[in-house]
Amino acid sequence: METRTLGKQGPALSVVGLGCNNFGTAIDARAAATVVHAALDAGITHFDTAEMYGGGQSEEMLGAALGSRRDEAVIATKYRPRTAEEPYAPGRLAARIREGAEISLRRLGTDRIDVYYQHMPDPDAPVEEVLEALDGLVRAGKVLHIASSNVAADEIAAATAVAEARGWAAFTGTQIHWNLLNRDVEDSVVPAAEAAALGVVPFFPLASGLLTGKYRRGEPFPAGTRLARSERFAAAATGDNFDRIEAYEAFAAERGRTVGELAIAWLLAQCSVTSVIAGATRPEQVAANAAAATWVLSADEAAAVAAL
Repeated sequence: METRTLGKQGPALSVVGLGCNNFGTAIDARAAATVVHAALDAGITHFDTAEMYGGGQSEEMLGAALGSRRDEAVIATKYRPRTAEEPYAPGRLAARIREGAEISLRRLGTDRIDVYYQHMPDPDAPVEEVLEALDGLVRAGKVLHIASSNVAADEIAAATAVAEARGWAAFTGTQIHWNLLNRDVEDSVVPAAEAAALGVVPFFPLASGLLTGKYRRGEPFPAGTRLARSERFAAAATGDNFDRIEAYEAFAAERGRTVGELAIAWLLAQCSVTSVIAGATRPEQVAANAAAATWVLSADEAAAVAAL
C-alpha cells in the first residue's frame, strides 16, 4: 500500500489506517487480533488508538495483537484529556500528559509511541503547557512525533507559532472529522493545516457506516449497527443525506466500485490528506477499506464528487 509522510517530518503512514476504537467495546481481544493481522497482511501499517478507548482495553488489545510484528506498525495514540470535574491548575495538564504516556506505553507493550496526539484541546490550559510536556516526551525518546486532533484553525496557528518560537517539537499532523457528509472543515481547519504544513488525518470517513450502503432509506437500521445503538449517530440518517448517498452510490457503481471505496478514495484525492482512519470489526471490512486505496481519483473525478 502507498505511504505518505505526515507533515514535514512525521512518519510514513499507510494511506489507509486502522481505527481501533472498536477494540474492547464492539469486539473482544480475539476478534481484535484477527482484525489487526488482516490489516498488516493488507499493507496497513498505521494503527490509531487512544488511552480512553475501551476503557484502556483498545491499547492493550492492539499491543498484544501486534506482538512480534510491532516494528511493522506505526502506532498512534492519544492522551486522556483533563475531565471537566478536574479544576485546572498550572502544571496539572502537563502531569496528566506525562502520566498518560506512561500508561499507554505499558498497555501497548512498547518502548515508544510513534505519534502521540493531543486528543482534544484543554479550554483552560495554555498551549505552552501542552507543547512543553510533549517536547519533554520527545526528548526522552518515549514519543517520536506529536500531533493534534479536534482543534480549530486558530488553535493550529497558535500551536505552530509557539513551537517555533520556543524551539520545541511541533505538531506534524492533525486529526479531524471529515467525510463526504461532513465537510465544514474544508473552509477552516484544512486550510490552516495546509498553511502550517501539517498532514491531515480524517476520521469517520464512512460516516458511521452511512457511506457503506448498509443503511437504506426508509428501512430500519440493522441490529447491532452503530446507528441502531446510538441516537446521536442515527441523527445523521436524514433525507438530505440519503439524497447525497444515493448520488455517490450511482457515481461509484458506474465505475464498478462501492460507495465505501469512493468515500475513502475521495479523501485520499485531497492534497492535504496523509492517511484515512477507518475502523473495522471484521477482516472483510479491513479488506474493503484497503481496496479503496487502489482507486486513484483524477482531479476532475474528485471535483465531480464534491459537486454532488
